[in-house]
Amino acid sequence: MENNLTDRSFWKSFWEAKTGLIFQLKANYVFGDILARLVKEKNIRSAIELGGFPGYYAIYLKKYLQLDTTLFDYYIHHDIINKLLKANGLSESDINIIEADLFNYTPEKQYDLVSSFGLIEHFNDTKAIIETHLQFLKPGGVLFITLPNFTGVNGWVQRKFDIDNYNKHNISSMNLQLLADSCKALGLKEVECYYSGRFSIWLENKAQKSGLTKAFLKAVWLGGKVLTKIVPVESKALSPYIVLKAVK
Repeated sequence: MENNLTDRSFWKSFWEAKTGLIFQLKANYVFGDILARLVKEKNIRSAIELGGFPGYYAIYLKKYLQLDTTLFDYYIHHDIINKLLKANGLSESDINIIEADLFNYTPEKQYDLVSSFGLIEHFNDTKAIIETHLQFLKPGGVLFITLPNFTGVNGWVQRKFDIDNYNKHNISSMNLQLLADSCKALGLKEVECYYSGRFSIWLENKAQKSGLTKAFLKAVWLGGKVLTKIVPVESKALSPYIVLKAVK
């Protein structure tokens, strides 16, 4: 797909440079409450996480919701996955793993839940990347997509302190109306799209920043947390994520 903003070499370097990847997933892991409700309401039994290496959600759904889960990604580092599985009381046999190009792959089966977390914003054609999810989805199945919200405070932080990472994201995809309209144009129903989370900011390259920058970012983070505790709202300006749900 020519409209992608990253390639395999980018992700290989990205993941091999990351630290702190191995940890025990908690029951209250981000989006866990939403996923638990979906699994119960829609009687979900199988799920695939697209572009999901190192597989946090494939592991979460297996560990806490007992689903038959599959991890699909263009880049897979098996040693990292094995360590993450072990940290969560699982083994590699507990989840299915597919390493392939999403745009040159024909699914062997379909799933009750097709999800991606921070994938679609790396492509210029938002509707087209959403459409690739649907080949994996059973009729009546649930599409669950999340992406970061870089249109508010967190986006300003990315632009100011990590423009290279910011430029790897299609900011125009972070539009609730565009996302909802894309799903409806693809024939999906029960479409919901909303900002999620009260406030957070982050930097992929935070470890390389000066002490002054880190102190400033901590002050911004604390200020936002206090504000959204007093006024508990989810909004374009402050929320760190966007959630998209739909039914095929």
